[in-house]
Amino acid sequence: MTRKLTPGRLVIASHNEGKVREITALLGPHGMAPVSAGSLGLPEPEETGTTFAENATIKALASATASGLPALADDSGLDVRALGGRPGVYTADWAERQWFEGAEGRDWYMAMGKVEGLLCELGPDADRAAAFVCTLCLAWPDGETALFEGRVEGSLVWPPRGKLGFGYDPAFLPGGAALTFGEMDPAAKNAISHRARAFDLLVDALF
Repeated sequence: MTRKLTPGRLVIASHNEGKVREITALLGPHGMAPVSAGSLGLPEPEETGTTFAENATIKALASATASGLPALADDSGLDVRALGGRPGVYTADWAERQWFEGAEGRDWYMAMGKVEGLLCELGPDADRAAAFVCTLCLAWPDGETALFEGRVEGSLVWPPRGKLGFGYDPAFLPGGAALTFGEMDPAAKNAISHRARAFDLLVDALF
């Protein structure tokens, strides 16, 4: 039987504010009081895994151990069929760190451009199918973990469309939709995203 999660404080093992906002919105109805690893001053562990599950587990265990609280980590990325699944676990790394108005951040437009450039090298008939994948890891301070994976299929568009969401959202058109994740209202995106699908599995198992 899967261990249950009781209402109370839960560390979101991320320093990505966009991701923290999405996870907080998804956890809100379930009696959890999320606090981010960044707000607690917890260090970011080195992500040495080669799969989403490995990296999510590394992050969740690090935050649970350091805080003494249950911790939830998300490792997610873009899987582009024609690129053999790249950028995959290196999705964030493709967005190089830059300084914007005095603060450091990742250049996601650069990252989207790298993907588009590789697709262009394959020619005008390149397969533009892609998927966003999310693996969630819930870790307890005693080392127990639980994993859940969600996936949403779609295709890539160029140029990017919309200023909502974060990361590669403006270049991703979910299957059957007219709007990219970057154009969707956050509530609409949260209803169908890879992260929402992983959360549905987590809620069914842990609450």
